[in-house]
Amino acid sequence: MLPPQVNRLTVQEAADRYVELVRAKTVTGALSPATAEVYARDVATFVRLAGDARVLDDLTGEDVDAVLLAFARKPDERRRGRGEDGTADEGSSGDGASRGGGARGATPRGGPGQSAASQARFRRSVSALFRHAASAGWVHLDPMAASSVRARERGGLRPERRALTREQAEGLIEAARSPAPPPEPGGSDGRRRRVDQRTEVRDALVVMLLAALGPRVSELVRANVEDFYTNDGMRYWRIFGKGGRTRDVPLPRDVAAALDAYLAVRVAGDGEKALLLSWRGRRLARGDVQAVIDRVRQGVEPGRSREVTPHGLRHTTATHLLADGTDMDAVRRVLGHSDLSTLGRYRDDLPGELEVAMGSHPLLRRRGGGRAGRTAPGGESGPGEG
Repeated sequence: MLPPQVNRLTVQEAADRYVELVRAKTVTGALSPATAEVYARDVATFVRLAGDARVLDDLTGEDVDAVLLAFARKPDERRRGRGEDGTADEGSSGDGASRGGGARGATPRGGPGQSAASQARFRRSVSALFRHAASAGWVHLDPMAASSVRARERGGLRPERRALTREQAEGLIEAARSPAPPPEPGGSDGRRRRVDQRTEVRDALVVMLLAALGPRVSELVRANVEDFYTNDGMRYWRIFGKGGRTRDVPLPRDVAAALDAYLAVRVAGDGEKALLLSWRGRRLARGDVQAVIDRVRQGVEPGRSREVTPHGLRHTTATHLLADGTDMDAVRRVLGHSDLSTLGRYRDDLPGELEVAMGSHPLLRRRGGGRAGRTAPGGESGPGEG
C-alpha cells in the first residue's frame, strides 16, 4: 500500500536520518559498531554519487544504476602502498592508514575499480537505505526493484583472503614464536628502536589468536584484558561479537602460553583496559593487525610464505578445523556464526584433500582396517593414496 503522502527529503537529509538510526542500533546491540560504520560509509558514498540536493523520491532505477556503475569504477584504495621501510604506523585509525601505513606515497592496489565483493556490499547498503525509506514514507516506490546493475561473479577469493595451507599456517606460527632479532640501534638499516618498542611477544599473540581461533579483526582489537579468564584450569576468551552476541572460546595450550608471555611484559597507561597495545601504549587499530601479520611473515621461509589478511586467517581456522573432522557446530561456535550455513563461505579447498578422501574411502576399506589401495595396471593392488 502506498503511503498517502511522501516526505520529500533530499538525499542528504534522508541519509543523515538513516545513518542516525543505524548508529542507534549499536546501543541496543542490534548492530556492531563496525557494521554500522560500514553502512554509514556506503551511504555517504551514495550521497556523493547521487547528489546531496536531489530529492530521494525523484531517483529512478536508472539513477540507481548510474550510481552503482560510478561506484564500481571508483579505484579501490583499501590497500595502499607501504612506506619506504615497509611498515605501517601503529596506533593510527581508519582504513586508509590501516592497511598500508598511511597515504604517503600510496598507490591503489588490486587494479582499477571496486572488487565484486565491494560492489555487492555497496548495493546491499543502498538497498537497506531504500527499504527503510519506503517504510518511513520518504519514497513512493523502492527504485532498487527497477535497478539492473549487478556485480560480476566473484570468481573465487583473492589469494590473501583464502585459507593458508597447513604448511603455510605452521610456517607463520613458527615465525611468530621465534621472531627474527630486531635491528641493532644504528644498524645497517638506519633504524633505531628503543627497548619499549619491542613488540615481538605481542605480535606472536596476535598471530596465534587469529590462526587458532579465527576471530573477526574487530573482535580482536576490541578485546580487553578482563575478557580472558580461567575456569577449572582452562583459559577462556569471552569474545564480544556481532549483534551484541558473546561467546566463550577455550584457548589451546600454546595460545594460552602466548597470552601469559605477553601479559608478563605488557605495559599500559593508567586505566588502559585494551589487551593489544601499540608501543605508544594505545589500543591497536584494525589496520595495525595487517601490519603485524606482514611483519611476522617476513620471518617465514620463502617456500612457505604467502600474503594473507586477518580474514584469510579466519578462513584458515575454519578450513583446518573442518578438514580435521571437528564438529561443524563447534566450529560455528568458535567463529561466532549464528547459522551453520555461513560456514560454507569459510571452508576453502585444500590441495590434495580430495585425493586423501578417495584414498581412504569408507566403502572400500579392507576388513582388516587398511585403506583401499589403488589398482595398479595388470590388476594388482597398489598402495593407498593420500
